[in-house]
Amino acid sequence: MTLEEFKKRGEEDEEWAPGWDAIEEAFCEAYPLGGEHYATNMAARAVFGGQEYLDGYTIYTSPKGYKHIVTFGMTELYFDEESFGGEWNGWGYEMTMKLEETENDKCMWALGMLGNLARYTYTEKRFFEPYQYISGGGSSICFDRDSAITALLVVNDTEIKGTDTIYGRTDFMQLVGITQRELEIIKEDPDRAKELADLMRKDNPDLVTDLNRTESYI
Repeated sequence: MTLEEFKKRGEEDEEWAPGWDAIEEAFCEAYPLGGEHYATNMAARAVFGGQEYLDGYTIYTSPKGYKHIVTFGMTELYFDEESFGGEWNGWGYEMTMKLEETENDKCMWALGMLGNLARYTYTEKRFFEPYQYISGGGSSICFDRDSAITALLVVNDTEIKGTDTIYGRTDFMQLVGITQRELEIIKEDPDRAKELADLMRKDNPDLVTDLNRTESYI
């Protein structure tokens, strides 16, 4: 698509959201029936002076039995001429997470956590890359549930591949829950982060976060 075609499309369709469409298209093959979308509070969004940097989340139900969450807002979602033809779309990725849950209501804590991480990226200008870790301060990553899962490891989403859009590259960074022991080991030696992910994949190939997990892989 040329810039002229892009501008014409945007002028003809005020609701066109090419970045949004790109996210949904990336998930379409894995989830042809779609998912359930949860929009954030419009008045609370940063564009209106609030502290909410995401426009929403979609929760997909995997045929494998878990929930698959993706954010909307780390990349440019709507018509924006200045973003056309860039190398990276916004921060270059949307965040994802897979939870060992059967009900969407049990995933709401994760939406709040992802929203906080988005705020961190936008305000501190610190983005995430594969095999980085996110410390949770030693307590459960789920604010209302005791769990040995206290931190997060960042990997490329195991199922959804990145895509080249008219705004640039959009990847999908999956956040995987890890134990405090696992965190301390990779903090000491960051090169072991990939080893940890590979060990987890042996019996959890999709790297689904299970808050009931107590054993550590390293």
